Amino acid sequence: MSTLRFRVVEKAFQTKPHEVAVPSERPGDYFAKYVFNREKMFKYLPSDVYARLVDTMDNGAVLERNDADKVAEGMMRWAMELGATHYTHWFQPLTEGTAEKHDAFVEHDGKGGMIEEFSGKLLVQQEPDASSFPNGGIRNTFEARGYSAWDPSSPVFIVDDTLCIPTVFIAYTGESLDYKAPLLKALSAVNKAAVDVCHYFDPKVQKVVAYLGWEQEYFLVDEGLYAARPDLLLTGRTLMGHEASKNQQLEDHYFGAIPSRVAAFMKDLEIQALELGIPVKTRHNEVAPNQFELAPIFEECNLAVDHNMLIMALMRKVARTHGFRVLLHEKPFKGVNGSGKHNNWSLGTDTGVLLMSPGKTPEENLRFITFIVNTLMAVYRHNGLLKASIMSATNAHRLGANEAPPAIISSFLGSQLTKVLEHMEDSSTDELITIDGKHGMKLDIPQIPELMIDNTDRNRTSPFAFTGNRFEFRAVGSEANCASGMIALNTAVAEQLVEFKHEVDALIEQGEPKVSALIQVIRKYIKQCKNICFDGNGYSEEWKAEAARRGLDCETSVPVIFDQYLTPESIRMFESTGVMTRAELKARNEVKWETYTKKIQIEARVLGDLVMNHIVPTAIEYQSKLIDNVYKLKGLFPEDKANQLSAENMAIICQIAEHTSFIKEHVDSMIEARKVANKITNEREKAVAYHDTIAPMLEQIRYHIDKLELIVDDQMWTLPKYRELLFIR
Repeated sequence: MSTLRFRVVEKAFQTKPHEVAVPSERPGDYFAKYVFNREKMFKYLPSDVYARLVDTMDNGAVLERNDADKVAEGMMRWAMELGATHYTHWFQPLTEGTAEKHDAFVEHDGKGGMIEEFSGKLLVQQEPDASSFPNGGIRNTFEARGYSAWDPSSPVFIVDDTLCIPTVFIAYTGESLDYKAPLLKALSAVNKAAVDVCHYFDPKVQKVVAYLGWEQEYFLVDEGLYAARPDLLLTGRTLMGHEASKNQQLEDHYFGAIPSRVAAFMKDLEIQALELGIPVKTRHNEVAPNQFELAPIFEECNLAVDHNMLIMALMRKVARTHGFRVLLHEKPFKGVNGSGKHNNWSLGTDTGVLLMSPGKTPEENLRFITFIVNTLMAVYRHNGLLKASIMSATNAHRLGANEAPPAIISSFLGSQLTKVLEHMEDSSTDELITIDGKHGMKLDIPQIPELMIDNTDRNRTSPFAFTGNRFEFRAVGSEANCASGMIALNTAVAEQLVEFKHEVDALIEQGEPKVSALIQVIRKYIKQCKNICFDGNGYSEEWKAEAARRGLDCETSVPVIFDQYLTPESIRMFESTGVMTRAELKARNEVKWETYTKKIQIEARVLGDLVMNHIVPTAIEYQSKLIDNVYKLKGLFPEDKANQLSAENMAIICQIAEHTSFIKEHVDSMIEARKVANKITNEREKAVAYHDTIAPMLEQIRYHIDKLELIVDDQMWTLPKYRELLFIR
C-alpha cells in the first residue's frame, strides 16, 4: 500500500484503549448531576416559585416574569457552583442538528466593573439571526430577526462551562423555524384528542403522554483513517470503495464481544450521558462490522427528542477522545447494513395506563383495540406523509437494504392481534373480547426455566410494527431528528382520534349504547385500514406490486416524496390540529428540497475532486508501469515470446484505459448536468433534476472506480480500503 496509507493504517491498528475515569459512586448517585431537574429546582428556588414552575411544566400555566427572574437566579447559582460561566439558548433549527450562542453571566455594575447576572428576560427569550438558518423563504437576508423562547417542560443542563436552555425557535412573524415548536403542538394535540377518547373508558383521565424510546445505531471509524478519506470527511459516507472479502456475511459481529477500544468509548459515553440525565440502558454490536447501537429507557417524547439530539453531539465529542469518529450517516458503507434510529412510540395516561397494551378485562381490551385501530387508521390515511417525514437524501440509501424496512409504509400486527381484528370485523354482535398475554414455553432441558413467549413474533421488514405494547417506527434514519417523524405521527393520530370521537358521539346522540357505538365505528375502521396491514416479506417484488394495488404510496424519488407535506389532506390535518400552517409547511418543503440538492451537489463535487486528484492519476501511474514493463519484455525476448508474456499486462492496460475513460467522460457529464440543474430557480424542480440526472451518475462512476481498486497495485492506492475501515483492532 502507499506509504501514507500504510502509516495511517498502522497507527490505527496500534491505538490502545483510552483510560476511562469511572466514578466511584453508583450510576444513581451521579445521574442528572448536570441537569436542573425538580430536585435541584426544589433546592434552589423559593417554595412558591417552585410550585408555580411545576404547574407551568405539567399543565402549561403561564409563568410570570417576576417568577422567571427568581428561576433564572436559582439556575445561575446552581450552574456557577458546577463551574458554569456562560449560558445559551439550545435549539433545533431545520439543519438536523442543534444551535447555540454562548453569553457570559456578566453585566456592567455601573462603577467600571462587572457583576454576575442572569435575569428572567435572558432566560425566557433571545434573538438569533433567523435569516442565517434554513427558513424556506420566511425570512429574507435583510430580515434577520427571530426569537428563541424557553421550553420549561425540558430541563436545562450544563455542558462543559455552559448552561444550556432548551428553546423553541420562531420567526419575527410567528412561524416556527425549528422542530421543537411543532412537536410541542403535536404532543398537545394528541394529548387533548386522546384524553377525550379515554373518557369513554375512564373519566378520571386528565392527561395522555406520548412516549418515545429511540434506538440509535452508529458506526465507529479510526480517526486517522477517517481523515484519509475525503469523502467520509465531507459527506459522511464513502462515495467509492470495493466491498471487503469479509464483511457481515458470517453474521459474527451482531451481539458479539465488544472490542476493548469500543467498550472504553461506550463506558465514557454512558457516564457522561447519565450525568446529563439521559437514561442510557442498552449497548451492543450491530450487524455490520464497526456498527453499534445505544438505547435508553423510554421517556416523554419531547424530552426523548432533546436527549437524542444531545447524545448525538456527545457521541461525536467522546469518540474523538478515544481516537474514533462517529458516523451517523444512514449508509456510510456500501454492501453492509446501514444505520437507523427505530422510534418506539406509545401513549400513556396520568392514571398509569399504557393505551397500547392489552388489558385484563374485556373493557380494557376494548380501550386497547380503540387506540390500536385509530393508530392504524392514521397511518393508513397518511402513509405517504409518514414516509416523507423520515425521508432524506441519506436515508434513501438505507431503506429497503438488508435489515432496513422498504420505502412503503405498512404495519405488522402479528397473528394474534390480526385474528382479533378479523373477529371484530366479521362479528355481527357487540361482544367484548379477551386477548391472551404472554404464555409459557417449556424446553426439554432440566436446567432451563420456563420461558415467557410474547403473543406475537416480530417482522424486521415492517416500517411500522406493533411489538406488544407499542409501535416501532423503524424507517427513521440514524442522523435524523426524531421530531420529524414524531410530529407527523402524533398529529395524524390526534386528527384521527378527533374524527373517531365525532363519529362515536353522533351514534350515541342517535340513541346507540356507548359500547355498541364504539364497536360499530371500530368495525368500520378495521375494514377501511386493512390495506395498511401486512405481515409478510416487505422486501419481495410481490409486495411492491401488492402495495401499489392497495393504493399505498410507492414513490421512490425523494424530492417527489416531499410533496406529501403539501397535499390537501396533509395541510388540512396540520392546520385543523394547530400544529403547522400552510405557510410553515411550504417553507419546510423549500428547506427539504434545497437540502437534498446541496447534499447531492456536495457529493458530486467531492467525487469529481477524488477522481481527478486520486483515482485517475493513481490508475494512470500504474498503467504506465505496466506499459513500461511491456516495452522491456519486448526488448528482452523474441516478439512471439514477448507478446505471450505481456498479454496479461496488455489486458490490464486496456481495462484501466476503459475504466478511466468512462470515469473522466462521466465526471465531465456530471459537471455539465450540475450546471444545467443549477440554473433552475424552482427548488423542487432543481431537486428533482439532481435526483434524476446527477445522483445516478454517482453510482455509475463508483462502479468503475471500485473496479480500478481491484486492479491497481495495492501499494499505490492512496485511499484506505474497506478492509481497513471496517475492522477495529
